[in-house]
Amino acid sequence: MSQRLLVISPVRNEANHIARVARALAAQTRPPDAWLVIDDNSTDATPEILAELAGQLPFMHVQSSSGAARQVPDRLAVAAEACAFNAALSSMPWQTYTHISKLDGDIELPPRYFELLLSEFAGDPSLGLAGGVLLEPSPAGWTLDPFPYDYHVRGALKCYSRPCFEAIGGIEERLGWDTIDEVYARMRGFKTRSLPELVGWHHRPLASADGVLRGKVRYGKSFYMLHFPLPWVALRAIKTGFERPRGVSGLAFFGGYLQAVATGAPRVEDPAYRRWVRRELAGRMRAALGRRVRSL
Repeated sequence: MSQRLLVISPVRNEANHIARVARALAAQTRPPDAWLVIDDNSTDATPEILAELAGQLPFMHVQSSSGAARQVPDRLAVAAEACAFNAALSSMPWQTYTHISKLDGDIELPPRYFELLLSEFAGDPSLGLAGGVLLEPSPAGWTLDPFPYDYHVRGALKCYSRPCFEAIGGIEERLGWDTIDEVYARMRGFKTRSLPELVGWHHRPLASADGVLRGKVRYGKSFYMLHFPLPWVALRAIKTGFERPRGVSGLAFFGGYLQAVATGAPRVEDPAYRRWVRRELAGRMRAALGRRVRSL
């Protein structure tokens, strides 16, 4: 069966970046069969730019969010982009596509990105969720965002096979959706991984849309909601402390986790999910200790 690719981009106030994203998609050696951009109540020139771009790209379609803009201090904390993604998805016959991808409105892809990504899916039917890696802007220039490529895929550029997307029930409209989806994918027997040879550019720094430190707090809160145990979180807080702003980043991350504990933030309720997460984390810690021992 021939592959058909649907790309959905929830955007808000991306006037500085969306034209660059569109040019990169137009230059793809294997462009998407449909690119649906949903504007979530932008207050800048994004709607006008999208209207102009849609007239230039035959595979591009533009929607506007039907809901009123929610005035919240941290839109990522209320999963606004996941809500917009699902709203756009419901308007499309997505079951007619073999692959569904989410692409943020500030991600610039290399020309062969989708060609090579879809070839990975074709070569491994068990691959359910995949994506590339991202260079992030920093004072030192473009730097590669470090994260565990072998199982995690950044929420900014995920691509699902349709069988995987159906098996996990789509994406949840809650903080941490971009970890919940890949855990359920592995629980359902699919592989999840990032492809380090596919490198894109993230033109807005990671978790900076609503403030860097607020992003660290949100990140820590999500770790509690996703059932990461305290020892693992403490180690991650130390690692996060080396990110800018140094020291404070780690404190903000750990503070977010403790805040979620104190307020009883809602966690993923599924007991099978909780057991799976703890089993995976235990396995990763054993593997890390084994590598450490072998290096001595």
